[in-house]
Amino acid sequence: MKNIRIGRLASVAMVVILGLAACAPLSTETGRIGTTKGSPQGVTTGRELASTLTERVDVVPVVQPATPEVETKAASADAATVLQDTLVTLYKEVNPSVVYIAVTSGGSGFAASGGSGSGFVYDEDGYIVTNSHVVAAGNTYEVVFSNGDRQNAELIGTDLDSDLAVLKVAALPDGVKAVTLASAPVEVGQYAVAIGSPFGEQGTMTLGIVSGLGRSLPSQRTTTTGSTYSLPQVIQTDAPINPGNSGGPLLNLEGEVIGVNAAIASTSGTGSGVGFSIPIDVVKRVAPSLIEDGEVTYSYMGVSFDGEITLADMELYGVSQTQGAYVISVTPGGPADEAGLVGADVETGKGGDLIIEIDGRPIQNFSDLNTYLVLETEPGQVLEITVLRGDEPVTLSVTLGARP
Repeated sequence: MKNIRIGRLASVAMVVILGLAACAPLSTETGRIGTTKGSPQGVTTGRELASTLTERVDVVPVVQPATPEVETKAASADAATVLQDTLVTLYKEVNPSVVYIAVTSGGSGFAASGGSGSGFVYDEDGYIVTNSHVVAAGNTYEVVFSNGDRQNAELIGTDLDSDLAVLKVAALPDGVKAVTLASAPVEVGQYAVAIGSPFGEQGTMTLGIVSGLGRSLPSQRTTTTGSTYSLPQVIQTDAPINPGNSGGPLLNLEGEVIGVNAAIASTSGTGSGVGFSIPIDVVKRVAPSLIEDGEVTYSYMGVSFDGEITLADMELYGVSQTQGAYVISVTPGGPADEAGLVGADVETGKGGDLIIEIDGRPIQNFSDLNTYLVLETEPGQVLEITVLRGDEPVTLSVTLGARP
């Protein structure tokens, strides 16, 4: 099975040009002076001039004509001020809810440093969301709030597939509240704000945009079956993220959490402008399960797929289209096997089913299928799956299992 491809890596402030109607400059002798009929060569006598000024003067306000350049600069300055004020307010409101997490390995009367990361207050009961790879660095967790308050935290649960974990402190400091989780869809181009503790520098805020959507991150889980899993709908951002930002929030300009910063693409180990954040919809699914059960159970089909079908793959697999999720292999005895899904021939690579629809939803690629399985299904749920077997559509019922 090919690995799922991560594509290439919030909205830019628009400068509004205000066009004003500019009057022509007038002299200090404002008015329109006409001539009197009968005056030689249009010359106005003193008496006639006085009469004319009294009866025929048009008073027009003197306005300095504006230039587009001046107005553009003014509008740009106004937009920058608004953005600056928004960011200042956002930081003041959200930073108290963002924590620094020091991780150590305790035991035998001493503690060895295991690293550090970030997190944020999930609810008023003291639950804190962070990354599973942050807490995996040790077994003792000290949470530091922005006001300097320090508390030991209990590990409630971890999930290797989503790279999320939940800690709990006994009580929140006065004035500290839970973050707000975003509900509106995230869009490419919108501003993205990261708050965390890169290199241990607590309370660091950085600004960028949402650079891409629909990325994926591999699970940290190692399975006995050789299966691999990936997390769908990951957010890509160019907001600077570095070691220590892990577990901290990615926010929109309303101060709502849109993701949990988790990884970077880098050849040096530091931020290169390509960061990845776990989407808030995954947090909404995983965090409650970790709090209630200490673990998360995902749906399982028992199928290996090609992540994306290229034009070359069409010929290789003998399929008639690139849209769909191609079944490379089916796990013997798994849900897909019991439902009758067919994998590709191990010798030729041909003959596998091409999944094109699940529960009436079109499947363009493996990412669509994985998103549906991870975010919208539970073990035991029955799916109606339509496949192309050759050129013939076939509908099968699959009863989902739980990931082994």
